[in-house]
Amino acid sequence: MGRYILYRLFLTLFVLVGITILVFAMIRLVPGDPAELLADQWATKEQIEFLRRTWGLDKPLLIQYLVFVGNLLHGNLGESIASNMPVAYEIAMRFPNTLKLAVAGMVIAVVIGGIAGIVSATKPYSLFDNVAMVLALIGVSTPAFWLGLMMILLFSVKLNWLPCTGADTLKHLVLPGLTLGLLAAGIIARQTRSSMLETLQQDYITTARAKGLREAAVIYRHALKNALIPVVTVVGLQFGRLLGGTVLVETVFSWPGMGRLMVDSIFTRDYPVIQGAVLVFATAFSLINLGVDLLYGFIDPRIKYE
Repeated sequence: MGRYILYRLFLTLFVLVGITILVFAMIRLVPGDPAELLADQWATKEQIEFLRRTWGLDKPLLIQYLVFVGNLLHGNLGESIASNMPVAYEIAMRFPNTLKLAVAGMVIAVVIGGIAGIVSATKPYSLFDNVAMVLALIGVSTPAFWLGLMMILLFSVKLNWLPCTGADTLKHLVLPGLTLGLLAAGIIARQTRSSMLETLQQDYITTARAKGLREAAVIYRHALKNALIPVVTVVGLQFGRLLGGTVLVETVFSWPGMGRLMVDSIFTRDYPVIQGAVLVFATAFSLINLGVDLLYGFIDPRIKYE
């Protein structure tokens, strides 16, 4: 197991290096000069050139990348072009809010999607199963920004039950958390139903029922545990997607998280912040995938890593 962990960490390092190269190249291919964006409309060419030299934007791309990597190895993500604040500080202030939102959405998705999938699998082709799978399909197909706007219209504007912006109290977490959770719940419900249906058709399930075990014991002690591996994979991928895909939801609900920080940084061509934020998201997603792989061994003892 230890060798496998080291091997995965080694591969993750290469993935992160590749991500830094791609992000560094892609954001510099976007039209627009950050020095001109930072300067006001009356700035002279000399002032714009001074800003360009100050932030090292006049150097060749290879030199800029090597400087970025060198700073990264020393734990320095650079300074924000827009705010002159350390990028690490900007991320540290925003990442807990994004993590809180992603965890809330994931809890909602697992509870709703898991229960719906299990019940649908135990009562296949029933009214509940048909309705649940139609709703799951709608959830998978619904854009996040549209669902967020409908949430605001219903619960904030019409009913005035919940706030639609800010992140001060738990009430502010409900609407964005529901928006993320309901979208992911559809995928988890469909995967849980499919995996449970396949497991319930196995011979050992028939044997357990023939021994006279209660149906609840057959489902939750035998079937569910063996059906969890593909479900855990989907949950891990969905959590990574929620963590990195909160951009639209945070923008709609004015949630002060990493997604909104990235949007603002893209508009201002704030290269260091974009690079730092993408690197944090990529690292988190890679660690989540590693955690899912290691979790397989605890769910199913038959799985051995060599």
